[in-house]
Amino acid sequence: MSTELPPVAPEVLAEAVESLTARLRKKLDDATAGCAAAATGEADGSVTFRFGEDAVVTLRPGPAGTVTEAGQATCTCLLAPRCLHRAAALGAAPLADTAPPEPEPAGAAGTEQTTAAEPAESAASAEPAEPAESAASAEPVESAESVPALTAAQVGAAAALWHAAAEALAAGVTAGGAVVQAELLRAAHTARLAGLPRAEAAALRVVRGLRAARERRTAHRLGDLTGSFRELLYTAGVLASGTADPALTGTSRRAYTQGGSLQVQGLCREPVLSATGYGGVVTHLLAPDGSRYSISDVRPGGLARARGAGRASVALGGATLDHAGLARGGLRIVGATVSPEGRLGAGRGVKATPLPGAAWSDGPAAPLFARPAAEAVAALLATPAEAAEAETALIGCDVTVVGAAGDHLLVREAVPHAPLLRLLPAHPHPELPHTENLRRIASYPGLRLRVLGRPDLDRAATLRPVAVGPVPGAQYTLRLPGEWLGRADLGYERLQGEHFPPPDAAAAAAGEAGPVPAADAPDPLADAPLWRVRRLLETGVAGGRRAVAEAARGTAAQAAYGPLRRAGLTAAADLATALAAEADRRPRDAFGRLADPSPDGYAWAWLAAATHLAAAERSLVAASWTATPDGATPAAP
Repeated sequence: MSTELPPVAPEVLAEAVESLTARLRKKLDDATAGCAAAATGEADGSVTFRFGEDAVVTLRPGPAGTVTEAGQATCTCLLAPRCLHRAAALGAAPLADTAPPEPEPAGAAGTEQTTAAEPAESAASAEPAEPAESAASAEPVESAESVPALTAAQVGAAAALWHAAAEALAAGVTAGGAVVQAELLRAAHTARLAGLPRAEAAALRVVRGLRAARERRTAHRLGDLTGSFRELLYTAGVLASGTADPALTGTSRRAYTQGGSLQVQGLCREPVLSATGYGGVVTHLLAPDGSRYSISDVRPGGLARARGAGRASVALGGATLDHAGLARGGLRIVGATVSPEGRLGAGRGVKATPLPGAAWSDGPAAPLFARPAAEAVAALLATPAEAAEAETALIGCDVTVVGAAGDHLLVREAVPHAPLLRLLPAHPHPELPHTENLRRIASYPGLRLRVLGRPDLDRAATLRPVAVGPVPGAQYTLRLPGEWLGRADLGYERLQGEHFPPPDAAAAAAGEAGPVPAADAPDPLADAPLWRVRRLLETGVAGGRRAVAEAARGTAAQAAYGPLRRAGLTAAADLATALAAEADRRPRDAFGRLADPSPDGYAWAWLAAATHLAAAERSLVAASWTATPDGATPAAP
């Protein structure tokens, strides 16, 4: 059984790698490989690594369990602390978050501390994202005139981060070893000190993605790493130009404001499980006016804590509810404190009294199911700001089960001319019941179902449900216990046979599934020739600039993007061609040396193609939620 290594602060690792000589840096990747398997845990909580006879590295984490100072990592060799052994041991350990995850304010008007990895993210997302929905009535509005200009230190930090990101992109996963990652970590730390937390968070996501790819972890997705590179380059590039966009600079602390007296009803709860070892629960709440709030309990502990936190007590103003009770109950709150994202704080002056729960069809949740899902998604995508929130927003709809198709469940919304929708697990972890519940639902074609979920904007017409319930008035629908108040949290409750209608009820519902076979569900995103651009971008991330340059040689480049031009996607074809040409542009002087070794031109060409592809795919996804008069999803252009 391998020893669990303590997380290491990014700046500690970056400093250790930077202190190595050029000769030792070349050996660092080989030294780090297999280092974790040789670690030994000690009784005092430290971890030791033995390198031969005379070198023993010891990591002594602080009270929080994290190595945050250089002195907490020591080596017994003569070159210490500038030795290969110490840097390899630090590189084998996971990266620590840069701030504590607890989102509770210190007082009645406290602040929320964010982390680089956003551990309180929704369980629906595989990579870290911005937190849950904001409260429409509580979110402060800041005018452009009030945004301060970037300082010289911020512009310099962003420029350094851009250069490090461009170098990492040119190297790709194959050459993006410990040295490349350390350069990114050093630039990320500089960005943090300069007050650019979003840029730092984007850099840490790229480093974690590079590590996962090089270690060939099963959870790694090349598409996710490609998206992380796009976000990092875009953020660093815009900030380096001196643009003071508050959406890009971010804020390291989110202030709680006084929300006065509130009355909220539980909507559902879902487990939270982040890639950085945090676990817990978030309970979604609604006010009578439709404003959305949440209460989260996320701490280190991973899967075990995510599973157990569903029944943890709610630490809010002396309330006696647990999260399971709050998800089906309500609260009357006096002296509430609210973050811009709608999170309720547990300040000293907050008082909360439990209220009886309400079914989805009665209380403030009823409007969520009153309009078609296509309208709800269109509203989320109406502006760029709302589009960013669409990945965490919850929408509701009534559907009829069609059947399973591959890794997803096909359903049709119960509105005229509705397209087929795909349901995917909100979190695919096998120890969480999302996948099992959807698999059981798929075995009941024609079942009427009320779904509350999160739209997946990276897939065509895809919803990731977090809770389900019976459709009011339908005969062939779920039959849940009365104490569940008409909904089941898919991340915590397991649907059993007794929760489904008997077989004889299926005959009365024959034909409700619709005439379209599950295997014939159209997918405009998959059918579009944009996959050619996506493959080129991902090739660059995996193999670096050299791999992209291969596409520019010979006649293959002209033939590869012909389908894009014939489909009317000329801009995508031009940007892909320009990227391949820039990757192959390596001018040399009379002595054979590179005349322009900077990776900036290649990085800008890659970013232009990646940004255009993201916008085009988002348009196709938005169109997939609408349907033609015959009920078919519109074809790809």
